[in-house]
Amino acid sequence: MPSRCGTAVRIFITTLFAAVVLFAILLAYVTGYQFIHTEQHHLSFGLYGAILSLHLLLQSLFAFLEHQRMRGPSRPCHLHRTVALCIAAYQEDPDYLRKCLRSVRRISFPGLKVVLVVDGNRPEDAYMMDIFQEVMGGAEHAGCIVWKGNYHSDGARGIGTGSVNMEEAARVSRMVHSCRYSCIMQEWGGKREVMYTAFKALGNSVDYVQVCDSDTVLDPACTIEMLKVLEEDPEVGGVGGDVQILNKYDSWISFLSSVRYWMAFNVERACQSYFGCVQCISGPLGMYRNSLLQQFLEPWYHQTFLGSKCSFGDDRHLTNRVLSFGYKTKFTARSQCQTETPTQYLRWLNQQTRWSKSYFREWLYNALWFHKHSLWMTYESVVTGFFPFFLVATVIHLFYRGRLWNILLFLLTVQLVGMVKATYACFLRGSLVMIFMSLYSLLYMSSLLPAKIFALLTINKAGWGTSGRKKIVVNLIGAVPVTVWALILLGGVAYTIYCETQEPFSETEKVLLIAGTILYACYWLILLVLYLAIVAKRCNKREEQYHLPYAEA
Repeated sequence: MPSRCGTAVRIFITTLFAAVVLFAILLAYVTGYQFIHTEQHHLSFGLYGAILSLHLLLQSLFAFLEHQRMRGPSRPCHLHRTVALCIAAYQEDPDYLRKCLRSVRRISFPGLKVVLVVDGNRPEDAYMMDIFQEVMGGAEHAGCIVWKGNYHSDGARGIGTGSVNMEEAARVSRMVHSCRYSCIMQEWGGKREVMYTAFKALGNSVDYVQVCDSDTVLDPACTIEMLKVLEEDPEVGGVGGDVQILNKYDSWISFLSSVRYWMAFNVERACQSYFGCVQCISGPLGMYRNSLLQQFLEPWYHQTFLGSKCSFGDDRHLTNRVLSFGYKTKFTARSQCQTETPTQYLRWLNQQTRWSKSYFREWLYNALWFHKHSLWMTYESVVTGFFPFFLVATVIHLFYRGRLWNILLFLLTVQLVGMVKATYACFLRGSLVMIFMSLYSLLYMSSLLPAKIFALLTINKAGWGTSGRKKIVVNLIGAVPVTVWALILLGGVAYTIYCETQEPFSETEKVLLIAGTILYACYWLILLVLYLAIVAKRCNKREEQYHLPYAEA
């Protein structure tokens, strides 16, 4: 009874806190209260801006403190723990898969068990098993199996009787238990099916389970560094590492993704880690307590949303399941990897749309467990969850207000915030390359923002979102929300120009427009020159893109 009362009190407090945070932001936005402003309100700083500024300041502060904690001495790790590395593969580029497996062979952890599960058992998928045998086959205790079905196959689909499939499943499990290196080709079922096979086949045979994607190159120390975090605190159920971009110089979109990745992991997730509530342990590099994972394996696999089975957001939901049990989730920058990212704009857009779908869906699930964790998780979820909608409303309001200065001021503000964040990232990382993070602001405003709204409207549509890397397939549907958004903004610009022609500019407006335009043009000119001097000359030079020692794999 006391436990139930305590839980009820915590639920009430966190719900009230979330409501207060949302109400405060909404009130500041709607009232538009301003602390200071010029006589004609051309420039101002209000309550809403102060709230967002405070959020960025706190996030940066806690991220810095978490990095200081990471750099501190850690206790020696006990190597008698058993760890299994599970790799998910789907139509992978042979070069990436080969690099991934070579990096796995170089991981400095004795007795590491490796399970590669291929999503597909057709003849055209066999090259992945061939690469596995080529790289891992010479090692002791290696095994491979082509499974006609998977753990959830049935005879109705032409696979055979249920008993035959159960026998195959038992054979897969025996092979995984007896062999240090295992490769399983199974009937196509999506990434969650692949991950389930690895987790289910392992059972309780290991202490920890590490996850990895087949396009990822792992640092030799990645396993031991994540293991240290889990061993130091029994209340930590999962930990993620620092995911960087392997092909960052392949195109401008992959380069901007590389600086964005660094910011997302080393600032945003580092801040969450300070409070023990990282909300997504990324698929390329993560580790979980296996005893905990096995407890929620079935509900994780059978997750549904609005009556449909979930087929994306597997890693985010896996993290949410850990949080639902009251365990902490952490991030460590000492564990690193490099992974492939889309180099084509539309493929990147489809990836971001899929991730946004899982974010909004998992936000609702995550809200059920606010009371089990720090109030920071509640606060940050409210701020980041509702921010895109406030931003869309702000953009439409300013673009249809009929004043060119409002549009220009908004563009200047976006880049100013981007520059502030980029400057802090330069300081934290110790690298001037992070100055290009400010360029990502425009990409967010023009592409990612409409993609988020589109993702929410199509949240129940299933699919991988991005194609396999052996054969790149571009889905044009991602261009729809961006096109609609561009038309809305162009309509606002046209309306503003029409309004401005109806009455002459004041002298103050003329000065502001000229100064603002020059300032905005200078910003882009300087960044463009820096980009051409530092980044563009490296693009499409693959030998220069692997900057970490472990990338020699």
